[in-house]
Formats: sequence, structure tokens, C-alpha cells
Amino acid sequence: MAILKREEKIKAILTLAHQNHEKGLKLYSLLKMGDRALSEDLVQETFLKTWKYLIKGGKIDLMKAFLHHVLNDLIIDEYRKHKTTSLDVLLAKGQEPLVGQQEHHFNVIDGKSAILLIQKLPEKYQKIMHMRYVRDLSLKEISLITEQSTNATAVQLHRGLEKLKLLYNPPLAQKR
Repeated sequence: MAILKREEKIKAILTLAHQNHEKGLKLYSLLKMGDRALSEDLVQETFLKTWKYLIKGGKIDLMKAFLHHVLNDLIIDEYRKHKTTSLDVLLAKGQEPLVGQQEHHFNVIDGKSAILLIQKLPEKYQKIMHMRYVRDLSLKEISLITEQSTNATAVQLHRGLEKLKLLYNPPLAQKR
């Protein structure tokens, strides 16, 4: 009887986590993988692994940070597989390249250029900017991961964002 109540409690926790974080996880995964179906599979695997962890008696303090950590590990595993697929194979499977979504493509290109610019920041800002703006973690979650105070985290984010703005839109004096 106690096991059933515990499983119901875990089910409720994961249902709420799924409702609150699925969209963000899918976007993050899609950004990293570039394949919608694979991204959705990785997100589902994230929730499955989280379920198994909770069933075994694991404790999760911050669900969003935990889910992102699990998803990131799955993405890394997928990168390590390093499969390449030719266009012919994709077309044979019935997948076709997306056409006519110019605005979406411009947003993706703009987002990718911002991510590339984050990589040009000093190293102390790169990790924190990535966690905040790519993984969409809160200040509290970032401060727990980096073991810094929330205030120090906020200051680093602000300084990193200012440096990123300068990289994205250099002042006129530098353009000459």
C-alpha cells in the first residue's frame, strides 16, 4: 500500500515537471541536436530516467536543473555516437527539408550567432551565460550549480551580457 502511494506521489511530481519543463527541454534539445524527432526522444528518455531515479529512492532538490542535467548527458551520449545521415537516406525515410520558413530560419541563425558569440566571451562568463540563456536556468539554479552566491551570479550575468552586446553590436569607433 505504501509503495502505491509513493508511486502516485512520484507520478504527480513528474506530471507537474513535464507540464512545466517539457517545452524548454524540447527547445534546448532541438537547438543542440537539430532533429525534432530525436530531440523529442531525448526529452522522453530524460523523463524516463528521472522516473527510474525517483523509484529507486533518489532525491531531487531542483527538478528543472536535474532534468537539464540528465538531458545534457543524453545529448552528449548522442554526440558520441556521431552518426551521419545523408540527404538521400532522409528522403528515402520520407523526411524532406523544411522550405518556406524564412522567419524561423532567421531566428535560428540569429540564435546560433549569439551562441557563437558567447563562446568568444572570457571563460568565466561563458558557462554562466550558457546556463542562463541557452539552458534557461534561474539565478538560484545557476548559483547552486556554480556554488556561488546568487548576487555574484547576477553580477557575472550582467557583465557577461554587456560584453556579449559589445560583441554583437560593436561600437562605431571600432568599425572604422
